[in-house]
Amino acid sequence: MAGASDAIGKGFEVVFRGMKHLRRHRPIHSRGLRLDGTAVVHDHGLRSGIAWIDRPDATPATARVSRSVGTPDGLPDIVGLAVRIHHPGSGPLPSTFSDILLSSTGWSFPGRFALIPRLRASRAPLTTMMPYRGEDGPVLLGARTLSPSRLPSSLRGFERALGTSPWQLGLYFATPRGAWQHFGTLTLRLDPEGEEKDLRFDAVLHPLAGAQTYDWTRRVREPSYAVSRRQPGDA
Repeated sequence: MAGASDAIGKGFEVVFRGMKHLRRHRPIHSRGLRLDGTAVVHDHGLRSGIAWIDRPDATPATARVSRSVGTPDGLPDIVGLAVRIHHPGSGPLPSTFSDILLSSTGWSFPGRFALIPRLRASRAPLTTMMPYRGEDGPVLLGARTLSPSRLPSSLRGFERALGTSPWQLGLYFATPRGAWQHFGTLTLRLDPEGEEKDLRFDAVLHPLAGAQTYDWTRRVREPSYAVSRRQPGDA
C-alpha cells in the first residue's frame, strides 16, 4: 500500500511541477471567490467517530470557491470548495482551525471518488474523496447545495447569484461505501472583496478536529501539496 501511495503521490507531484511553471501562483484553482459564514452542526443523534461532526455547535467559517482547471465560463469545470472551520480557544488554549477540501464528484459509490466537471455548482455533489480516520473507521465528508437552486459554476455568475442571498449547503458524512448522513448546515455569503488569490488551505497541515489521517492519504497528498505551498521563485 505504501509503495502504491508513494507512486501516486510522485505522479501528482510531477504534474503539479509542470503546472507550476504555467501558473506560478497556484497550479490549480487559480481563481476563486472568498466566502464567509457559519458552520452549524445539528443535534442529530448520529455517530461518526469524529468529534467535530458528533458535537452540536456553531462555528465561524471562511471559504473559497473556485474552478479547478480554469476553463472559460460556459464550459464545465471541477468545482472546488475549500472551507476553514474556526475553533474558538478555551481558557489558556489558543483558537485553532481545520481545513476541509471538497471537490465536485458523484454522490453514490464509486462515483464519490471520481472528479466530475459541472456546469452548475447547485447540482454538484461535493466530497472530500479521501477519508478521514475516525474512532470507528474511515469517514468521508460531503456537501450539497440547499439554496439557491440555480447557482452556476462560473465565478462571475456566482457573484451575481450570491449578491443578495447566501449559499446554503447541507453537510454530510458517510463511510466509503455507506449512505450519507445529514449532520449540519454550512451558510456562506460573498465577501465584499470578491476574488481571492492569497487565501490558502491545507488539509495536511490543518486536519479536521477530532480526526486523524491515514498514512496512505498523506503519502498521496503531501508531494503535490508541498509544490503548491512554494512561492514563485522558491527552489
